[in-house]
Amino acid sequence: MVVTEGERAASRRDAWGVAAIALAARLAVVAWAASRFPPTADGTFYQRIAERVATGLGYTWLWPDGVVTYAAHYPIGYPAALGAIYAITGPHPAAAMIFNALLGALAAYAAHRLAARAGERRLALAAGLLVALHPGLVAYTPALMTEGVVASLLAVAAGVAAWTRDRPASRWLGIALLGVVFGVATLVRPQSLVLAPLFAALAIGDGGKRRASAAALATIVALAVCAPWTARNCVRMKRCALVSVNGGWNLLIGADPVSTGAWSPVQVPEACREVYDEAEKDQCFGRAAQGYIAAHPLAWIGLAPKKLAATFDYAGAAGWYLHASNAEAFPERAKVALGAVETLFERLALLVALAAMARRPEGDDSRRRRVARLLVAALGALAALTLHAWIGYAALVVAALLRGRALLRGPVLLGATAAAVAATMATHAAFFGAGRYSLVVFPLMTAVTALAFQRSSTR
Repeated sequence: MVVTEGERAASRRDAWGVAAIALAARLAVVAWAASRFPPTADGTFYQRIAERVATGLGYTWLWPDGVVTYAAHYPIGYPAALGAIYAITGPHPAAAMIFNALLGALAAYAAHRLAARAGERRLALAAGLLVALHPGLVAYTPALMTEGVVASLLAVAAGVAAWTRDRPASRWLGIALLGVVFGVATLVRPQSLVLAPLFAALAIGDGGKRRASAAALATIVALAVCAPWTARNCVRMKRCALVSVNGGWNLLIGADPVSTGAWSPVQVPEACREVYDEAEKDQCFGRAAQGYIAAHPLAWIGLAPKKLAATFDYAGAAGWYLHASNAEAFPERAKVALGAVETLFERLALLVALAAMARRPEGDDSRRRRVARLLVAALGALAALTLHAWIGYAALVVAALLRGRALLRGPVLLGATAAAVAATMATHAAFFGAGRYSLVVFPLMTAVTALAFQRSSTR
């Protein structure tokens, strides 16, 4: 397909229009929420750390007895960004909400550009608008939480990968930039690092050696972005944690005789009750979790479906946060109503995304593989119409893999969506699940729906 310069200019205007609509929708929510919904849940912690960062006290914790200790329990990325903002604006949560709104608008822009590179203008515009007005993402804007931030960063990373694919002459510059984006994402959510080599391979497309080199470069750059903070942890926490020291905690929550697969208060093992140092306690929890997994591997593996169900069957993150923050301003009935709208939107997006993955790619594609993709997608679609949506997300990943090498050579949006969903499923099958963790895939999952309707599978 030959695209004229006029069509490119029109598409870019569409992208800016999508971003403007996304920003307007989110700022409207911020205007309504700023005075009503104070930080809650993990947001309370991020707010306090951001306040300390803004005043030059760093990532430290003030205990009730007046003792101040260095900390690294939660990732530094988000509170550090808020701290930089608060240093200018003062510690007002509204400023953090506006920051979230800007990132959400950037995700909508990136989603449009990804869809535009893969297909028709009208479909790209529709995909961008769906991301811009996604009820779960828009309503989560007031939440001082990290999932919406990571969702935006993954969309941007996929956009950088697609940009790199289109510019072979600037290939290594693009891969380095991709590494920077993933370095930032890792500082916000450490498991984002596993996607750096996958997105880099998508950015290259063809050439096994080049893909391997790109994957290595992106990972090295991402680690270099994190390195100063890792060095800080080596000195201050007496443990060279890449970003945070909560891996043991999280593993233990999902590796416990009373675990339900979802979040629950950690059950402190007897061996860890007299361990008070933050990093040492996390290590103790990690050893206890690993001991349980080694002794009861089948029980731990058997929890995986429950963990995935807790993550993908129902998100409801926005309603949960708003209700937890101020139940009077956002009562239970509002939470249920928002959850219903969001669930309907996400199930429809999943159904269409499955159709996109099942489509025949250009190039060689055996009949057996086509039939297998259709069967897997049909199974996923049936699951999406029931309570068990997580099976639909798993089917989407399998259908993507059944595209074979076309997944690497085809539109970056397809491969990036499959990689993000697969990585999220693997992470929370190992640790524990919660609906808000699925938010990180929503911009890509929503944008990929455009590829189900286009006349040609590649551009």
